[in-house]
Amino acid sequence: MGVIKKKTVTRGTEGGVKYVCDVCSADITSTVSPPVQALPFKCTISARIVSPATFANHLLIQVRIRCAHHVCNEYDLCVPCFSAGESSRDHDPRTHSYSVIEQHSIPIYTKDWGADEELLLLEGAESYGLGSWADIADHIGGYRTKDEVRDHYIKTYIEGSKFPLPERASPDDRSLIDEVPREKFQARKKRRIEERKEAAKSAPPATPKQKPTASVPACHEIQGYMPGRMEFETEFANEAEEAIQHMQFDPGDGLNPRTGEVEPEMDLKMVVMDIYNSRLTARAERKKIIFEHNLLEYRKNAALDKKRTKEERDLLNKAKSFARMINHHDFDEFCNGLEYEHNLRQAISQLQDWRQMGIGDLKGGEKYEQEKQQRAQRPAPTGSFDRLASIRPNKPTPPVETPSATTALTAPELPIRLQQNGIHTPVSPNSRSPNNNTDRALTNGHANGTLTPQSGKSRYVIQPIPGAQPLKLNNENATDLHLLTKEEQELCSVLRIMPKPYLVIKEHLMKEAMKQGGNLKRKVAREVCKVCFDLQKCLIPAKS
Repeated sequence: MGVIKKKTVTRGTEGGVKYVCDVCSADITSTVSPPVQALPFKCTISARIVSPATFANHLLIQVRIRCAHHVCNEYDLCVPCFSAGESSRDHDPRTHSYSVIEQHSIPIYTKDWGADEELLLLEGAESYGLGSWADIADHIGGYRTKDEVRDHYIKTYIEGSKFPLPERASPDDRSLIDEVPREKFQARKKRRIEERKEAAKSAPPATPKQKPTASVPACHEIQGYMPGRMEFETEFANEAEEAIQHMQFDPGDGLNPRTGEVEPEMDLKMVVMDIYNSRLTARAERKKIIFEHNLLEYRKNAALDKKRTKEERDLLNKAKSFARMINHHDFDEFCNGLEYEHNLRQAISQLQDWRQMGIGDLKGGEKYEQEKQQRAQRPAPTGSFDRLASIRPNKPTPPVETPSATTALTAPELPIRLQQNGIHTPVSPNSRSPNNNTDRALTNGHANGTLTPQSGKSRYVIQPIPGAQPLKLNNENATDLHLLTKEEQELCSVLRIMPKPYLVIKEHLMKEAMKQGGNLKRKVAREVCKVCFDLQKCLIPAKS
């Protein structure tokens, strides 16, 4: 037999299954008559001279002869060779039975698809599997595209009202055959093939797509990931299929014919299937997290991790479990907030260390850190009589710290950077002192790094309490003194109030003022703070 499954290199060409005569090797596949040859030709077996008219008439019959004997397996003959009694190999035309196979070039389900193409479609789906539409289109031939084959299969065999059968599946339904005769349908098919053949000739040559031969990082960034199938070589619960690989469900199984109840074996099978489906659901959820949070972009994520410190990487690794609960945008904002909080805590801790060392401004703190790093890099002094100095191992030089987000929060140029970012802080020329009060205001009274704009009102002078000596507040006897401004420190010193109680009173007064719309009366302040009238006169000046 001459059945050749022709797989073309370029998709969308004529392709398809080819039938050839086993005697003269003539192509007997096409259901459309090819153009008649201009000159007579000679048969390679019988040596007969076949005229062009005789050859064309035989082709218009559009049939082929197949030997039905068990010795000849799929042995095909063209009409001229069969009429002349020609044979080859084990075929004996005198004793072997035969069958006439007509080309089914008639519409049965749709107007633009013939019965022969429907058979090739089902055969290709069985051979290559549903979803391999490009291979199925090559199997059908006739310049059918993969999208055309997919849409026809879904519309005809799936979306029909008689699923799983097509709409016109009844053998008695000849409506399309009567509406579109064979000659008209073949003329349409010939015209479609010629038009697509001309379009394929004029189209630029397409470069064949090279599929990756193996799942390696040369093809993509993650080893073991197959991007074409969107799967991993080792999936979550990779052994989940082993529990059901030998499970069978036959029609009528699971019901006791006597009682009509479900058998315990069927209940056990359904429990195993529920477990398997739950594992598939968990596998799909984990894939969704990987794709949504761009975890497959390994190089990009690795470059971002190199810019972070070890503490920041550990913090973000602990926060990865929250990625299963929120989307990618919210998770990025959550991680950025964690990094900012971590940097603020480190900056506050560093500022507290500087305060314990007696450092009062940011420039002094920067100088202290530089000298501290120089002392750490300096080798330990050895005496002239130290015998073990030559064999004592030297301490490794500590690595040079790279600037991080924490150091940016404690840099002396913070006011300049704030002005560049759009936060304007008006500072009077006479308010700048040799002790750098501008930088000190960043840590005294404003932990968030912003300055309170100065108003043009005259400075209120605090009246001392008669018979009371002002307190001398410092960092030793008042631990929260750094949270107050210079004016607040002076107020607490005159009124003999410690910083922490003052902050509590201030918080309650501010909350009550916001409730009253910004206007706070003295009576309300006395009720809120529960202070005496004399102390209240010192806290709030009388109205003029």
